[in-house]
Amino acid sequence: MRQTEITRNTTETKITCKLNIDGSGQHKIQTKIGFLDHMLELFTRHGRFDLELICDGDVEVDGHHTAEDVAIVIGRAFSKCLGDRRGIMRYGSMLLPMDEALILAALDISGRGIACLQLEIPAAQIGGFDTELVEEFFIAFARELGAAIHLQQLAGKNSHHIVEGCFKGFGRALAQGVAINLAAPEEIPSTKGTIL
Repeated sequence: MRQTEITRNTTETKITCKLNIDGSGQHKIQTKIGFLDHMLELFTRHGRFDLELICDGDVEVDGHHTAEDVAIVIGRAFSKCLGDRRGIMRYGSMLLPMDEALILAALDISGRGIACLQLEIPAAQIGGFDTELVEEFFIAFARELGAAIHLQQLAGKNSHHIVEGCFKGFGRALAQGVAINLAAPEEIPSTKGTIL
């Protein structure tokens, strides 16, 4: 099974993480930011990843450090689990409806980290969580995993639904990308012979 444990301590956050990417969607998540916990729970459930993550961050300042550092740690954990990327499908995509919202999530685990978000989130905050941190989260995740992540809002007016669609869609797209290609389980999915 592809699993790992990571600890990352800085002056701003202290994070412990256990990840099993071949799990069933079990989670224990505590970031001190309720909305972020909820989004990560949705991500793990829809991706069927097992995740234990505890973050003690400086939320008295704001949620920026916690959101970014949590993404760094989870992205790094996925990268560690995937090793040299041998046998993975590499690509994943999902067109996810969330009530009136419709989100396209697509990714390529290419070794090149970039996040391209086309979202129009009406509210500046959801449950005390700054919605501008959605982009910061996915930028950090993309960088650490080495993946091109695209999230595009095709429809939607409710801020909660838009962001929820992003995390659910991303979980499902990532599950496709990290899945083992049974037709070529020993191949690096690149004509270059390497992804890292």
